Amino acid sequence: MRRAFSRLAVLLLLAVFAVGCSTGNANGEPEVDDVIDIVWYPNESGEDLKSSRDEIGKVIADATGKEVEHHLTTDYAIAIETLVNNNADVAFMGAQGYIEANDSNDSIQPLVVPTGPSGTLDDAVYHSWLAVNVDDQETFKKDGEFSLDTIADKSFSFVSNSSTSGFKVPSSSILAHFTEQDQYADLTEEDLMEGGSLFSQVLFGNSHQGSAVNLLSGNADVAAFCDTCVENYVEIAEGEENKVGSVYRVKDDAAEPFNKVTSSEFTLMSVTPVLNAPFVANMDTLGEEDYKKLQEALTSDEVANNASIFVPEDAEGSALFFKSGDERFAPVEDAWFDPIREINK
Repeated sequence: MRRAFSRLAVLLLLAVFAVGCSTGNANGEPEVDDVIDIVWYPNESGEDLKSSRDEIGKVIADATGKEVEHHLTTDYAIAIETLVNNNADVAFMGAQGYIEANDSNDSIQPLVVPTGPSGTLDDAVYHSWLAVNVDDQETFKKDGEFSLDTIADKSFSFVSNSSTSGFKVPSSSILAHFTEQDQYADLTEEDLMEGGSLFSQVLFGNSHQGSAVNLLSGNADVAAFCDTCVENYVEIAEGEENKVGSVYRVKDDAAEPFNKVTSSEFTLMSVTPVLNAPFVANMDTLGEEDYKKLQEALTSDEVANNASIFVPEDAEGSALFFKSGDERFAPVEDAWFDPIREINK
C-alpha cells in the first residue's frame, strides 16, 4: 500500500507540474518557447545552493536571451519524468538518471559535464561512499579490515533507485560480492530495495543528504551517498579525503538537514569512483539553436573562471561546484556514459 501511495503521489505531482509548464502545440507535439525551464534533483534543490542555481541560470539566460525558471524537487522520479515528459528543457542529473531519461525519450541528450582537476574528462569523477557511524566501525570489520560481509542483516539506506552513486554503483558492488556465496546466489537488485533478503530494513533518503542523515540519526546502520553532495556540510576529521577508514565530522554550522546531527562522525568503509553528473537537455523543447548556445556558453573560459559557479575551494559557505585545479565544463557525448549502462545489464 505504501508503494502504491508513493507512486500515486508522484503521478499527481507530475500532473500539477505539467499544467503549470506544458509546452505542447495543438497537435500535442512539444515546441520551443521563450522560457528555459531547469529542473533540479533534491540534492541540488536546497536553499543553501540557491546562489549556484541562480548564477547558472543567469549564464543560460544571457546565452539565449530567454527567461529562466528553476523547478525544485523532492523526488528523483519527479525530476526525471518532468524532463522526459517535455515539461523541462534542462536538468542536472546523475549518469543513471540521464540513462533512464534517454531510454524513455531519446530527445534527452547530454549537454556538458564538469571535468576533473585536469580540465579534461580523463579524471571527471566523484565518489560513491558506503559509510557507518564512527562508534560502530569495528562491527563492520573482519580481521581488522572493512568487509562487505558485515552488512548482511543490517539496516541500510540508499538515496533513490535512480541514483548513480547512491544506488546503482553500490548495489552493483554489493551484488557482485554476495552472489558469489551460495546463500545469496539468487540475490537481485530488487531484493536490495526492501528488507528481508540481505538487509533487515531498507530506507531511501530521497537525496544524498537524506541518506547520510538516515545514518547519523541512527535510522540506518550503513548508508550509501556521495562525496560531492555532502561536502558543504562535513569536514575531514581523520585521514585523507575519499580514503577507506577516513573519518568525517558534520560541521557545527551545517545547514538543513544536517543541523540536527552536528558534530556527528562517520567512517568510510567503501569508496568507488563514479562518472561525473551531466547537465542534459531535452532537444525537442530546447531546440538545436539554444542547445548550441548553451554548450558554447557553459564551456567558455568566462564560466570556467566564474567564481560564483566554480567557487574557490577555500571559500566559506555552500556551492554546487568547488574549483579543483583546472576544472571546467566540457562537452560530452552519450557514449561516455556506457560504463554506467554496463552496470544495468
